[in-house]
Formats: sequence, structure tokens, C-alpha cells
Amino acid sequence: MPQIARPRVVVTRQLPPAIEARMRELFNVRLNETDRPMRRDQLAAALADADVLVPTLTDAIDATLIADAGAGLKLIANFGNGVDHIDLAAARARGIIVTNTPGVLTQDAADMAMALILAVPRRLSEGERLVRAGDWSGWGPTAMLGRRVNGKALGILGMGRIGQAIAMRARGFGMRIHYHNRKRLPDVVERAVDATWHAALDDMLTEIDLLSINCPHNASTHHLIDAGRLELLGRGGYLINISRGQIVDEPALIDALENGTIAGAGLDVFEHEPAIDPRLLARDNVVLLPHMASATIEARQATGEKVIANIRMWADGHRPPDQVLEGWA
Repeated sequence: MPQIARPRVVVTRQLPPAIEARMRELFNVRLNETDRPMRRDQLAAALADADVLVPTLTDAIDATLIADAGAGLKLIANFGNGVDHIDLAAARARGIIVTNTPGVLTQDAADMAMALILAVPRRLSEGERLVRAGDWSGWGPTAMLGRRVNGKALGILGMGRIGQAIAMRARGFGMRIHYHNRKRLPDVVERAVDATWHAALDDMLTEIDLLSINCPHNASTHHLIDAGRLELLGRGGYLINISRGQIVDEPALIDALENGTIAGAGLDVFEHEPAIDPRLLARDNVVLLPHMASATIEARQATGEKVIANIRMWADGHRPPDQVLEGWA
């Protein structure tokens, strides 16, 4: 691979100031100082002009855009871990390398999942709204009763870095850990959190009280949690999702919440975000967050540093350390 001293880099969203400053030093960079998501025509222009595109999850880089990209585009250095917004097959067909930023948000995402695991059964959001509205009349023995998490069974869908970090936290709260993965984890990992593996997702759903979704979104996980699986989770069950909204059939989830098929949900992601179904907004048994599981200063800085490292390694003629390989999921 030839070396490129100062590659032309286009960044689609505003990044931390220190990251943008370092990019100005290293690259011929065009930044998005307004932080408004690029329109499709702006993305097309960026792909036509850049050697390197730095997109985020708000940018849908589909096969048509990639097919029309300029000959100079050789690297898509994604700012973030998930790459379901990029057509990886189309990029491979054009010889375009795709990189991501794994590992930098594990602890922050696990913290947020654990916060939701506590907040939903204990009705924290509902109680906070009650106080702010001035409707709290004082303590009562039957007021704001929620559910204890100690002793409950937590099912983790996707036991990767984040799933394992959630399991470690949940064990500290006295929860029993179950998980479903395509492949079983090594014994040493299972023993660390006393986790029970389920080869079949449906089998796990009948054994748990709370479901934490931590798998990536792809063709095989789209609407993986549908009406039938919500029914398996049951009337006392809670759903927590900090991964991708499209993994859950959102209309089916709303029906389940309205009908009492499940007890509640904690959602940091939505199927059509930033649009949120008004029926979700109206539900007291749902905690809603604005896709903020990874929103810490430390995580954003570390993500930017990984993006820069991937670009520099590629520009020096080497394989980037975080290249997304075929079969990523």
C-alpha cells in the first residue's frame, strides 16, 4: 500500500476539540463545524472528494453512495464501534477498508445498562417526574412500589465486551446471570460471573426476569425481539436496550407494554431515532434516554484517538489496527 503524507479526510460530525485540533495537524481535513448531520448529497460529495471518510452512526453509507465514491476513497474510518450504517460488502467490492473503534466505550455503556436495570424496576424516572410535578404527597407504605433486582435473573443477549462488563456489575447487585451467544464463552469467563449459557434464545427468555440487549444490529438480529419473544419474557419481565433500536420490533414492544405482556422497558435507542413513537412517550413504565450510553468525555476522546490511529496507520502504508473484517457481527 502506498504511503500518503497528508490524506484528504472529511469528518461528518463535530468531534471533541482536541481530536479536531490533532486532525488539523496531521491531515488535510474538512470538519463539520455546524454539527448538523450531512444530507445525502453532502455525503456523496464527501465520498467523491476524500481519501478518508470519518462517518458516525447518523450517516447511512449505502451501496449506491459507495459505488459512486471517488477513486481516491480508500478508507472509511468510522467514529464508533457499530458499523451497521455502512454497507460492508459494497465497501469490500470497491477495495475500501472500513475501521471502527472497539473497546473504548465498554465501561460507559455497561454503566448505563446497569443504571437502566435499576431504574426501570424501581420506577426511578416515574418517581422523579412525580416530585418535579409537585404531585408527591409524602411517604406511604404502598406508594411507588417497584421490584427488587437482588436475586433476579438477568439475561444478556450478546456476551461480548459490554455484555461481560454488565454481568460483572449485575453480579455485584446479587443478580443471577444467563446469556445467549452464537458461541459459548470459555469456562473461565463463565465462572467469573457464574453465567449460564443458553444455545437457544427462546429457552433463555423463559428463565429470566430482565433482558439486556447488547448484540450488534445486522440482518440476523433485525427485529430479533418480536411479539412472540416478548411474550416469552413474560408479564414480570423487563427489557433493557442500549444497542440498536432495530433489534426490537418497536410496535410489538409498545403493544406489550400497553397490554401488560411485559412489565417495563429501559430504552437508550429507538427504531427510527431521533423520532420516538408518541405511545412510548406516554408510558410510565418506560425509561427513555437520548442514545447516551457512550456519552462520556473520556469515551469520545478515546474514540477520536482510535480514529486518528487507524488513519495514520493506513496512511503509512500499513493495515489499520481496527479494520472490520468479513463476518463482523
